[in-house]
Amino acid sequence: MNISLKNKKALVGGSSDGIGKAIAQQLAASGASVTLMSHSAEKLQHIVAKLPKDEGQRHQYLVVDFNDFHGYRNIITDYFEHNSVDILVNNTQGPAAGNALEKKVSDYQEAFDLLFKTVVFTTELALKHMIENNWGRIINVASVSVKEPLSYLALSNSIRAAVVTWAKSLATDVGKYNITVNNVLTGYFDTDRIAQLNAKKAEQLGIAQSEVRKEMESRVAAQRIGDPKEYGYLAAFLASDNAAYITGINLPIDGGLLKSL
Repeated sequence: MNISLKNKKALVGGSSDGIGKAIAQQLAASGASVTLMSHSAEKLQHIVAKLPKDEGQRHQYLVVDFNDFHGYRNIITDYFEHNSVDILVNNTQGPAAGNALEKKVSDYQEAFDLLFKTVVFTTELALKHMIENNWGRIINVASVSVKEPLSYLALSNSIRAAVVTWAKSLATDVGKYNITVNNVLTGYFDTDRIAQLNAKKAEQLGIAQSEVRKEMESRVAAQRIGDPKEYGYLAAFLASDNAAYITGINLPIDGGLLKSL
């Protein structure tokens, strides 16, 4: 499928590594001008320098700390005073792993600021231009754990579920403006985050990390975990006109395969 995002502007969170980076790269490869966000200026500079510009794209980046909502709010507000976007990819790092007995109320508040408030606030700012332009794409990088919670991800399970239901509500309100809102329920992809979670699970179970990965791969029909590039392809599709009628949908993706809904 030929996907052209020429003359579109995209903002991608958590895009210095893993899934966020792969999404930013694919959007740029499809012709979009991309603004990347992460806490690492060095990584962002390196990635931006290598993004394609053959369609006249102009790429940039923002150095942000998603764990500091007040600081993030100031930076992203200033950004939208001088910029607008057609495509918004809401993505941050995940909160610390741990079960419900290990987490306190303060942990949930921090996770709420990280996973929910940043998403809602950024989306509110992005929507002004999208509504005026009668076109927009909002993609939330979520997790399959909102459908089947994982015991060692109590914070992520809880707050990402709130993001998913909020997004489906928003989709109903903005559909008339030709704006789509979709949640991608991320499964197993070969990222640093998965490696960290596997290490935590291996420690809890008293087994080797390689055994955790092997068991994870066995759950996927393709018998492998996904390449972040494959995630980028899906994001590019959802950002295009080809996805005009796909809105308010949760798309589970695992091991490079889009699962049946």
